Amino acid sequence: MLLRLPTSLSEAQRYLAEGAVPVGGATLVWALWQRDGFPEQAMSLRELPEANLRERQALGAAVLLHQVDERVPDVLRRAASTVGTGAVRRTATVGGNIVGSTLRCLLPAALALDARATVLDGDGTYETDLGEVVAKRHLLLTLRWNTPVASGYYKAPGEAGGPPPLVVATAVHAGDDGRHRLVVAVRDGYEVISGTAGCGTGAGQALRDLDRTGLGSLPAPARDAVRREVTGILDGPALR
Repeated sequence: MLLRLPTSLSEAQRYLAEGAVPVGGATLVWALWQRDGFPEQAMSLRELPEANLRERQALGAAVLLHQVDERVPDVLRRAASTVGTGAVRRTATVGGNIVGSTLRCLLPAALALDARATVLDGDGTYETDLGEVVAKRHLLLTLRWNTPVASGYYKAPGEAGGPPPLVVATAVHAGDDGRHRLVVAVRDGYEVISGTAGCGTGAGQALRDLDRTGLGSLPAPARDAVRREVTGILDGPALR
């Protein structure tokens, strides 16, 4: 297998056109390749500047999970810090987790941040939403978002080899009109659901608004966790 390491977007486009298979940290595909056979070419974005951003409002797809630090909002940093073991976090990438993994541990945090994705295909780069990235398995380059007023993250205890633990990610955003908006994203099993509510009338009304979104169909334990997390963030010091 030939591993391509593009240093420019034009190189990455060329390798895609030649049939190179994108790979992040290979934590998920290596065993499959050993079983089913290796591709002729693979491509890593670890040398591509656009895929290695670590900024206050941007994170590259090639960034390793253990490198996600305090420069990004708390909800995203905490999500990355709870993925797998330390060894996994030193090899797994942001893009591989969101696009290549069925667990998608970072997806609820990114949805709560209202993140937009920059992706690359044969025609170049363009911006799209995370739903399209996941559904069509695009080659993710960068996530971008506006800094939230506050954010929070909860991950239920889980057992190794067991079902994916419940995740609740929350973020409060300030609109151009000065009003605050709450976004909540939940991973329940392998499904990720998100909803939005206003914050101006308190946690009770926000929870009622969220119940009218897809979050209202969650089972009772998940709804209890949402209630706890929403109450905590809306009653927190950042919004007083």
